[in-house]
Amino acid sequence: MDKKKTHLAIIVFAQFCCTSLWFASNSVTEELRLNFGLGSNSISSLTSAVQLGFISGTLVFALLSLADRFSPSKVFFYSSILGSLSNLALVVEANTFSSIMSLRFLTGFFLAGIYPVGMKIATDYYKDGLGRSLGYLVGALVVGTALPHLLKGFVSNWNWQSVIVSTSALATIGGTSLFLLVPDGPFRRASQQFKLNAVTNIFKAPRFRFAAFGYFGHMWELYTFWAFVPIILDSFQASHPETFFNIPLISFFIIGSGGIACAFSGHLAEKTSLAKVASSSLLLSLLCCLSFPIFFELASPLLFLLFLLFWGAVVVADSPLLSTLVAQNAVPEKRGTALTIVNCLGYAITILSIQITSLALETFNSCFVYMILSIGPALGLLNLSKIKISERG
Repeated sequence: MDKKKTHLAIIVFAQFCCTSLWFASNSVTEELRLNFGLGSNSISSLTSAVQLGFISGTLVFALLSLADRFSPSKVFFYSSILGSLSNLALVVEANTFSSIMSLRFLTGFFLAGIYPVGMKIATDYYKDGLGRSLGYLVGALVVGTALPHLLKGFVSNWNWQSVIVSTSALATIGGTSLFLLVPDGPFRRASQQFKLNAVTNIFKAPRFRFAAFGYFGHMWELYTFWAFVPIILDSFQASHPETFFNIPLISFFIIGSGGIACAFSGHLAEKTSLAKVASSSLLLSLLCCLSFPIFFELASPLLFLLFLLFWGAVVVADSPLLSTLVAQNAVPEKRGTALTIVNCLGYAITILSIQITSLALETFNSCFVYMILSIGPALGLLNLSKIKISERG
């Protein structure tokens, strides 16, 4: 294996380990709720706290251009250590609702130095084959995000503290591995200056703007779907009493199926085009949003699970391709900043989507609520169509 492939494998491994911090609390929400008196809407509160932290972190990282001015491997390493410690502090018995929300916020903040910076490191190693490389990288993010559900569902004799400790340990291992084994890439172009207008200037290029807005539409759907998978499964059980699901384990497979889809979409895009494959994924995801009530109402657990596995795959298959389009159409000296600020805005959209969906479920308690998610892929398709038009032109 050549050095470039070895470095990519280490980046993927590190991304997988570190992003396990993302949904660590979601996998043990019920235990946190009982131990610390969290409210009935704990899923949306915990997820939104992480997302808000991520948004704040990406904003700070982008404004200071940290991933462009300093070694991205070092930024990744320090972020992984601080994120691990923030996550680990959840096991402290003196925690309260406010401290738990603060810790999840901090975890999200330091994830801003992990996910987009990991993509930045990959772009510093690859000019050709970037879509395939980011396919592996985002696939690692997906499986890493799903991992806490596996720990909770498969290792049933573990207590919730063990899940938290394990994810923190993994993140530390991942960040350290990347720091020690992955130097700065050959295509890295450092920026030594801090410019406040760098954030606004990156959106002046039309193709970059279309790619970014396609990504924003994708994000409206993605994290809300991921956050509500356990609730969807629980709701199906309640509506069909003869059904029994191992919810954590099934949640892992539904979310984790997107990891394989990301790797596949990256390879497929090399044979056709990034915009075409991303558009196909958005279209399939849109159809899943609109047809969800049909599959929910059918009294077939197997059919419902197959549908969710498919949705779990297509809901994120476009993610590495959209990130690649963003990276390819950004100014090289500001690529790290561009990836970070697009992530920042994308995750701000996830909070809005999660809160609206949560409020709608509390108000209507209907499976039709999830059709709200179709707004995202519809807008994403509209913007990607403009990129495909410019490609033909």
